[in-house]
Amino acid sequence: MNTLQPKIVYSPDYDIRFLGLEKLHPFDSCKYSRAWESLLATFGTRLASLQIKPEPAVTLEALRTVHTDAYLQKLKNARYVAKVLELPELGFLPQCLLEKHVLKAMKLAVTGTVLAAHAAIAHGIAINLSGGYHHASRDRGEGFCVYSDIAIAIAMLRQSGTLQPDDTVMIIDLDAHQGNGLERLFFQDQHVHIFDMYNEDIYPQDWWAKEWIDYKLPLKSGTSDRAYLDQLKVHLPVFLDRISQPKIAFYNAGTDIFAGDPLGNMSVSEQGVLERDRYVFHTLTAAAIPWVMVLSGGYTRQSYQLVANAVTEVLQTWGFR
Repeated sequence: MNTLQPKIVYSPDYDIRFLGLEKLHPFDSCKYSRAWESLLATFGTRLASLQIKPEPAVTLEALRTVHTDAYLQKLKNARYVAKVLELPELGFLPQCLLEKHVLKAMKLAVTGTVLAAHAAIAHGIAINLSGGYHHASRDRGEGFCVYSDIAIAIAMLRQSGTLQPDDTVMIIDLDAHQGNGLERLFFQDQHVHIFDMYNEDIYPQDWWAKEWIDYKLPLKSGTSDRAYLDQLKVHLPVFLDRISQPKIAFYNAGTDIFAGDPLGNMSVSEQGVLERDRYVFHTLTAAAIPWVMVLSGGYTRQSYQLVANAVTEVLQTWGFR
């Protein structure tokens, strides 16, 4: 890595649109394009110089680096996919339609996280305007998470030799929900270290997975700006100090800590969410750790703007100076 040069991985095909059925789920499955359009309104055509297009969608071989064949076979069953997506109505539709309108977009998001990881190591900073599917594990999906994009990105970095066997990786998971899928995937991996700050009162409450969090910070429902940010600013530096020369950090920047989010049940303001993101960005950059931001959860109509606020901070600080 030489000079910092942020990259943004984005495709309009990240959006999940399926005859309006996506509106039955609280997750805004079109927040990706909404965030991009907001950024375009701010930065105009300059944005294109930083964009990486995630093409093509991730291959079956890449998915197999993390997920079992038995699980990937389950995804050919529409009712199973509907259960993972928490939209039972989709279970009555042909699986080929789910593949075309839902799974393809999620596979593209996995490609995005893989490309963002390579870009971060080369340029210091990268943002995938999707991804962060932290509930998916080796043999199952849950919580609207089908494929574990961060785990696949790590596997592909290792496969390419970009990550050497002894290189360490950090995952900073600040989504409101415990990142149980990643914890299950890396519980025996001594080179992947997870910092997870989450609402302990809500889903998934995966007690087995919690045992494998390197640094866990369970919070209570209703936690607001001061308490949230104080905890982060005390504990994240301690976590960083424990890990020797990480090659890359993945930042799961869920916006479901925002006050009023129906699933996160936290009370952090818009300014508080931005301050959280700003603190993580500047802390990692000051430590010379290449980092990738992925979006993860966020279940309010404001989610896309919270994302755009964070990316604007990155571009105004390191992109367009």
